[in-house]
Amino acid sequence: MRVLVSDNLSEVGVKILEQTPGIEVDVNTGLTHEELVGIIGQYEALVIRSATKVTADVIQAADKLLVIGRAGIGLDNVDIQAASQRGIVVMNAPEGNTITTAEHAIAMMLALSRNIPQATASLKEGKWEKKKLQGRELFNKTLGLVGAGHIGRIVADRAQGLKMKVIVYDPYIKPESIEKLDLEPVDFEDLLRRADLITIHTPKTEETTNMFNKETFSKMKKGAMLINCARGGIVNEDDLYDALSSGHLGGAALDVFSKEPPGKIRLMELPNFICTPHLGASTKEAQENVAKIIAEQIVDYLLHGTVKNAVNVPSISAELLSTLRPYVILVERMGALQAQLAEGAILETRIDYSGAVTEYDVSPLTTAMLKGLLTPIKDGVNFVNAPFIAAERGIKVVESKSKTSEDFASLIRLSVKTIEGENVVSGTIFGKKFPRILRINDFYLEAVPEGHNLLIHNEDRPGVIGMIGSTLGKHGVNIARMQVGQEPDKGQNVIFLATSSPAGEEAINDLLDLEHVYSVRRIEL
Repeated sequence: MRVLVSDNLSEVGVKILEQTPGIEVDVNTGLTHEELVGIIGQYEALVIRSATKVTADVIQAADKLLVIGRAGIGLDNVDIQAASQRGIVVMNAPEGNTITTAEHAIAMMLALSRNIPQATASLKEGKWEKKKLQGRELFNKTLGLVGAGHIGRIVADRAQGLKMKVIVYDPYIKPESIEKLDLEPVDFEDLLRRADLITIHTPKTEETTNMFNKETFSKMKKGAMLINCARGGIVNEDDLYDALSSGHLGGAALDVFSKEPPGKIRLMELPNFICTPHLGASTKEAQENVAKIIAEQIVDYLLHGTVKNAVNVPSISAELLSTLRPYVILVERMGALQAQLAEGAILETRIDYSGAVTEYDVSPLTTAMLKGLLTPIKDGVNFVNAPFIAAERGIKVVESKSKTSEDFASLIRLSVKTIEGENVVSGTIFGKKFPRILRINDFYLEAVPEGHNLLIHNEDRPGVIGMIGSTLGKHGVNIARMQVGQEPDKGQNVIFLATSSPAGEEAINDLLDLEHVYSVRRIEL
């Protein structure tokens, strides 16, 4: 078995691979895209960090490749769909750098509050500007935490050690679970209004993209400070410049940017802005941790077929996986659909299996469902940690099995309760390998769970569907498939349509402006 290490990997990880009998290791960093395409066909495993771009054409050339291992959490540089289609397992090391990222956020908070970078630069220029560089204490200040996952909780713990008051906004965790951590759950508006400092610890999703913008900044306390060591794009950098230059915000610290490297952007001209080049996970300890974790996972998979921390397959034996793979795809996408239907924190999931699928151990399927449910709301979710994250967030998981299924050989029904209500989704496998969604609440259909979709509620009257099609066409959005159902009691239609490309905000807004359209929800599967 040959392993290619194409990015700089801690020697700890390289040695684990080199010292394993049956594994041959090549460390070849700095490859161009063309060079990688040219040699990848020789290897069964590829170990990367963030520099190597594993695109679809790289994967197409990887005739022998069995596994891709990322020494870290982020997989933006890997085409996971292309890898999945070729049966290549994609692994990461999600827990290897949580402490170091949290510590970096705390370091940025302290540096920002005490003007440490500015004071260092000033003193090195021969100046002595004590009065100009006067800072502020963190003691008794209110820290607003956006996101209370692993990293957010470590930040909260360290901030409490500094005797700060910590308030938390995380709509996907029950308030009682937050209170058990001796933290105060609040809504987003309250956090903006009360916090002296805000630090972001949430993944970049459709919901969180541009979350901090002109409107958000205007609601923050005058003089408040913002720290982002999570993901670029959550903060609108142009609007942040305006809020800082106007004096409304007291300061900001960014470790991540919408474009990396960002180049010489306007923010860097401001004295109350500090930044680092995505150093959140850049410590010796963290890099050794993730290198060790990914090397051990690669060895376990190549020699024993054991899957750990994979993002595209569950942790089950290779033999069973070949049989259950269509069900894995189905339930993961049912979970993702439920996450996009949910309003508010998720309280409970109930997954009911009936028919032939109950002949197998369905626990990996329940895990796959949780992975799909949690991925849109948290970074680093995989088939190993999904049940633990669900438990951590106080989500009750109920599983049931029935050997009989009236209409289908196998049927899977997924109910998800939130603080706002309950949604029901059902699905099955057509033939032996084609997943289908059969039900969304009271809407019965036959939908392929993949790609870009819109869920539309509209008045049941002639011409409305035509207007919807015309509106999408005006924006260059092609309808690939469409399912229409009626809700006679409400006089409504429900439309689930797949589009060849994502419908943009302007297209969505124009649909909502149509007289007889009640709601439009974008669904990505």
